[in-house]
Amino acid sequence: MNRLARRHWPTGTVSVVAIIVMVGCSQNEPAKGTKANPKVVPVRTVSAVETEIQRTTMQPATVYPFYRAEVRAKISGYVGEVQADIGDFVKEGETLAVIEVPEMSKQRQVIAARIVRQESEEARATAGIELAEANVRAAEARLRQARSEMSSAEAALAASEAEFDRTSDLVERRSLESRVLDEVRKKRDSARASKEATASAIVSAEAAVAVAEAQRTAAAADLDAAKAETAITRKQLEELDVLMGYATLKAPFSGVITSRSVSPGDLVREQSEVGKGVALFAISQIEKVRVHIPVPEVDAARVSRGDVVSLTFPSFPGEPPIEATVTRLTGDLDPGTRTMLVEAELPNSDRKLMPGMFGQATITLSTRAVARMLPARAIRFEESGAAYVYIVADDRTVSVVPVETGFDDGHSIEVVSGVEPGQQVIDAHLKRFANGQPVSIIGE
Repeated sequence: MNRLARRHWPTGTVSVVAIIVMVGCSQNEPAKGTKANPKVVPVRTVSAVETEIQRTTMQPATVYPFYRAEVRAKISGYVGEVQADIGDFVKEGETLAVIEVPEMSKQRQVIAARIVRQESEEARATAGIELAEANVRAAEARLRQARSEMSSAEAALAASEAEFDRTSDLVERRSLESRVLDEVRKKRDSARASKEATASAIVSAEAAVAVAEAQRTAAAADLDAAKAETAITRKQLEELDVLMGYATLKAPFSGVITSRSVSPGDLVREQSEVGKGVALFAISQIEKVRVHIPVPEVDAARVSRGDVVSLTFPSFPGEPPIEATVTRLTGDLDPGTRTMLVEAELPNSDRKLMPGMFGQATITLSTRAVARMLPARAIRFEESGAAYVYIVADDRTVSVVPVETGFDDGHSIEVVSGVEPGQQVIDAHLKRFANGQPVSIIGE
């Protein structure tokens, strides 16, 4: 049998070939006029239809605490007492442990004594101001007295000079003896001296007022300096009290203690760098939890806040899915995994969901899209998972065409490539078909 004869025999004529081989195995070619008629298989067909779909994406999900904090030491000292252990539920501000720092207690006593001394300096400076103000008032009183005496001295001098002029005139007329003029002259000179003394007293009083005011200013400056020193020392005491406050480790929020690495008597040292070293306590807030869902790049752009999330957990196989919504998303892809982190919040008042628990999330994407859909029964899959369909051409022959699938709702599957709208595809059928195999379409 030559190659040309074999090439003209269609698939499905194995029985005819077997008969020819058995009857005329000694002949190289079949008898002239013999022709095999291929069997035409009746099939039903469907067409790819472009339909608006609402996509979903199914991804792994992991439960995380809503907040988690690691409590570390801000100061160095010995642990005096531990008041919380793993599994304990603590409220915000509740004491977890107390660190004893005796050197700070002594330092606080020294600073407190210094404040007492400085307050005494303030009191003395205040008294100095009061004394200086009294000196100012006394100097001003003396100045007023001197000015008052000046008025009397000026009046007395004016009277003496008038009397001297009148007496001098009478002496010149020889109405009085010259000795009387000498007496009047002495009286006038005495009044002049008294005025000059009073003027000197005024100058001295003014100087005394200036000195007293300067002393008052100096006393006020001393008081301000004493108050400033006291304020500085009080701030030092406040700073020390803040540091001593770190000796009492408190819960930053209400939650469950998930780890404890300290016992009474342990020496703990200040951990200045955040996240370095072993935490003394770890606390997780699980009254409400976060569910992290890594969404692959192909679906990441379609996820929006508010999208519905359906969560299932292997730990609760008989329970219905938990419904939630997308609370927040990072908006960028992890370079290593090419996924975007999506987060949903869940109430967990019964503490049923534990951090680290694994589950599965189905996100119903709010973004709708148009897709070419085929019934799921019309798409075949190889053992390797590759999908293909049987396309019926216009001449009613079959072509085996590989396709790329996408969205699957359980009834229909999206055909991303391989099939165009309107093309006839063989519906569900028990028979396997080969390229070029003739078929007939039922209903034509």
